[in-house]
Amino acid sequence: MSESSGTEDESTLVLRISIPAAAEYRAIVTEMAAKVATYLGDPEQQAAVTALETLAAQVTSGSEGAADATFEFRQSAGALLMRVRCAGRTGDASHPLPSRT
Repeated sequence: MSESSGTEDESTLVLRISIPAAAEYRAIVTEMAAKVATYLGDPEQQAAVTALETLAAQVTSGSEGAADATFEFRQSAGALLMRVRCAGRTGDASHPLPSRT
């Protein structure tokens, strides 16, 4: 897991984790997606979990056994941005967050 290098705004969340690409390890990052969405103010985090599950299945398809997958969570203005990288493929998903007004 790595943290921000300090180049982002200090209030911005950046979280990366690498796990084996096999489907049985995805529960780790889907749980993380739920926790990050909740941390960012979304009490109904299931949409973020579903978006990450779909993205992970697409990007890691056919990579089981040989590759690691890297999952990145970023906070953006009003959204949770999620990126998956595996075996030269990359995919992105955005999950809107409720306004904090």
